[in-house]
Amino acid sequence: MSTMNTPTAPLDADRVRGRVQDRYGALARQVNSADLEARPAPVSCCEPTTAAAAGGCCGPASSVTLDLSSLELVNVAGEPTSSVAGALYSSDQLSDLPDSVTAISLGCGNPTAIAGLRAGQTVLDLGSGGGIDCFLAARQVGPTGRVIGLDMTTDMIRLARRNAKKLGLTNVEFRWGEIEEMPVEDDSVDVIISNCVINLSPDKPQVFREALRVLKPGGELAVSDMVFEVPIPEALRGDLDSWAGCVAGAWLESDYVEAIRQAGFREVEVAARDYLPITEVLSASDIAALQAQANGHLHGVSLDRVMASIKIRARK
Repeated sequence: MSTMNTPTAPLDADRVRGRVQDRYGALARQVNSADLEARPAPVSCCEPTTAAAAGGCCGPASSVTLDLSSLELVNVAGEPTSSVAGALYSSDQLSDLPDSVTAISLGCGNPTAIAGLRAGQTVLDLGSGGGIDCFLAARQVGPTGRVIGLDMTTDMIRLARRNAKKLGLTNVEFRWGEIEEMPVEDDSVDVIISNCVINLSPDKPQVFREALRVLKPGGELAVSDMVFEVPIPEALRGDLDSWAGCVAGAWLESDYVEAIRQAGFREVEVAARDYLPITEVLSASDIAALQAQANGHLHGVSLDRVMASIKIRARK
C-alpha cells in the first residue's frame, strides 16, 4: 500500500468530529428553523465547478449558504437549473421532494445512480444528512425494501426524520452514530451508499472495515467522494475548518482505492471522475504551497486536475 498522505502529527479525531458536527449541525438548524415560504438558499457540499465556486462544502470554510444568482447551473441532462440539487439529480428524482430536503443537498455526486438498487434490498447511507439519498433509495427498493440513514449530527437526524414524515415514508429510518463504529448488524445490508462524507472521517480504513462487516456477502459499496491527485501541504491537512469543508481530509485517489482493497473488498472500480478547478477549492496561499511542494511542476498534473469528485464502487 502506498504511503498515505496524512499529517505527520494527525489532528485529534475527536476535534475533527467536533468541528464537522458544529458545521453541519449549523446547516441543519438553519433549515430546521427557516420559514420554508422564504425558500432558503440551498447549501451544498462539493458539486464540481459550480457549488464549490459558490461556497459550498468545498468552498470557503466559513460559508453556510449559497448565492446562486450568478451561477449557470445545469442538470444531469445538460439543461439549465436554478438549484444545486438540480445539478446533481434529475428533475424526476427531485419532483416530489420538499425544500427542506433539496435545500441541504450536501453531496458531491449521486451515489444512487451507480448503485443499481433493486426492490427489496436493504440500503445503508453513511452520513445521510437531510436524507435526500435515503429518500431516492427508498423509491428504488420499494415497500419491501429498507433504507437506513446514519449520521453523527443530532440536528441532521432531526431534520431527516422530519423530512421522512413529510414524505410519508415508512421504509426509511435514521440512526445516530459514527461511520467508524456503525450501529448496524453484521451481514445485514445489501448496498452501502455515501455522498461526500467518508473524506470527513479521521479514520477512513476503519470506515471501510466497518462497511465490509455490515454488508452481506456479495453486497456493494457505491460512494461519491472527494480525492486529490497529488499530495497536499501538511499545513492544510492540519486545518480543522478545511477538514469540515471536505478538503483537508480528502486522500489521494490511489490511497483511497487501496484502503478499500485493504479492507477486504474486491472489484474496486472508479466509475467516474469530475475535476474541480483548484482555485475554487484552495486559497492562493495554499495553491502556492502546493506548487512549492511539487517543485512547481505538480508532478505533471495541471492545476485543474488536482482535486476530483469520484464515484467508486466495490463488492464484498
